[in-house]
Amino acid sequence: MTTTSDYIIIGGGMIGVSIAYGLAKSGCQVMILDEGDMAYRAARGNFGLVWVQGKGVGVPHYASHTRQSAVLWPGFAEELKEMTGVDPAYHKTGGLDYCLSDEEFSTFKRDLELLRDQSAGEFTFEALDNKAVREIEPEVGKGFPGAMYSPMDGHANPLYLLRALHQGFKQNGGNYKPRHTVQQITPGHDHFDIQTEQGAYACGRVILAAGLGNARLAPMVGLDQPVYPVRGQILATERLKPFLRQTSVYVRQTDEGGVLIGDSKEHTGFDDGTDIHIQAKIAARATRIFPCLKPVRVVRTWGALRVMTKDGMPIYEISKQFPGAFAASSHSGVTLAASNALSLPRQIIAGQLDSDLELFTAARLNSV
Repeated sequence: MTTTSDYIIIGGGMIGVSIAYGLAKSGCQVMILDEGDMAYRAARGNFGLVWVQGKGVGVPHYASHTRQSAVLWPGFAEELKEMTGVDPAYHKTGGLDYCLSDEEFSTFKRDLELLRDQSAGEFTFEALDNKAVREIEPEVGKGFPGAMYSPMDGHANPLYLLRALHQGFKQNGGNYKPRHTVQQITPGHDHFDIQTEQGAYACGRVILAAGLGNARLAPMVGLDQPVYPVRGQILATERLKPFLRQTSVYVRQTDEGGVLIGDSKEHTGFDDGTDIHIQAKIAARATRIFPCLKPVRVVRTWGALRVMTKDGMPIYEISKQFPGAFAASSHSGVTLAASNALSLPRQIIAGQLDSDLELFTAARLNSV
């Protein structure tokens, strides 16, 4: 027996459930087919940043897309909290991106000046020397030149966010099917047949949001999703009294008090394990910035796989060969969650991407 739905989303991670939440909230009949916890869940390794600075240097449409989602985030977080009772722990603290050498400081400053200029001033930042950084963050050390600060940055708890989105999806009538790895998608005249380990499904429109699995699934519906894995490792410390005022790409403190330390980029294929040598480098960088972390105990470490493209930007695409098929891939699942939940579903329903998202098709990667 084949189960039907108007929309089927393949993948229940951050991108898939963000889109599913928005579609269900719009009154659509939506089902998620998901591998479940056996999937390479990028949300496990997401640092939880809602991050603007540095994204889209020389690529105005990517910078604009990121800023637009960040602007939506405060209302998005409040909506989820009110609807579900699950607080995604969003804080717009501002963000510091620490520069550990004079060359890094001057290069990043030039990049952010370009980002500011190409946005006609919509993006704002300050280049702070070490003394100025210590006035904002008293616990930082003196052993680095400074940092870039943007008031537009913030952070959320990615696991709470994922839980809130799933809860909101279900409250709006969504149907979640875990342990449903998709084996085959067969386009029909006006529908798509989907075969999973647990049975057959059919839908009028299918959205591929399976992370690294999109590379395998996309050709079945006339699309290309050239994504590959990049491993990141994270260290989590014991709970500490709050000491961080701003978040950063290297170190952030959770609402519970634990400190997350990370930002490694490793090309290890589908190995999502850990490497003590990489972790030692991560810890050394963190304690150089925050010497107060040296005696702190690390209580947990893990690795996770990011979904990357050659140019680091997302892919959004509607199939021309099989209208009704759509795919989305990105490593910025948290930053773009607000846009994916509040803006993208309208475009999927209309069957037409807005002009700014049409610039994110996979065709651009042929020249990268």
